[in-house]
Amino acid sequence: KSEDKAVYPGDVIKEIKSVKGVTILGPGLKRNEAEPNTLRITRAGKLRFKPPNTYWVDHAQKRYIPKRGDLVVGIVTKKSGDTLKIDIGGSEAASLSMLAFEGATKKQKPDVQVGDVVYGKLLNAHREMEPELVCVDSYFKAGKLGPLSNDGFLVSVSMGLVSRLLDPDNPLLTTLGKKFPYEIALGMNGKVWINGRATKDILTIIRCLEAAELQDDRVIAELCRQYK
Repeated sequence: KSEDKAVYPGDVIKEIKSVKGVTILGPGLKRNEAEPNTLRITRAGKLRFKPPNTYWVDHAQKRYIPKRGDLVVGIVTKKSGDTLKIDIGGSEAASLSMLAFEGATKKQKPDVQVGDVVYGKLLNAHREMEPELVCVDSYFKAGKLGPLSNDGFLVSVSMGLVSRLLDPDNPLLTTLGKKFPYEIALGMNGKVWINGRATKDILTIIRCLEAAELQDDRVIAELCRQYK
């Protein structure tokens, strides 16, 4: 299986999936002119695939250091009894109790499976201890926390960009919101989950996030306005 493997610039991906001859390419990929029906990697990271026909490269980045109170986006990597292990990009996985969801009881637990994406808050993050996540606030309400739809896209950005995007004065997300409806979950660990009505809208957001890594906020807002 080629999806979810580490890739590097110059790598060639074969046996790509298409719908009526069309394959949608996100960041980090271009068509390989030398060999039809193959793709060439243009940056290091993990190759991602979204059925039925969308590919992109999730960019590798520095390791995240968990901090108490941080909101993070993570992937469920293991399910053992009432405990989930969540990859949040740190040196070790975080634990998440199946009872740490709104309305969860011993008899009624959320339907969360390995590979699902969750939005959680770090309850504990000591250097000597395993990080602990919860998907409820102090009033045991979920708010925006909890499992995220598998229809969404998960991408990596710099942690500095997430901090900028969380600034209420940052124009990028509001500018995009005037163009089309979308949902976004920003993780302080540099993981961002995005969902929208159309794949092209989601890829526009990903391109804007990529551009935002290199440009100041005013330039980015103008770029976002220009995207079709």
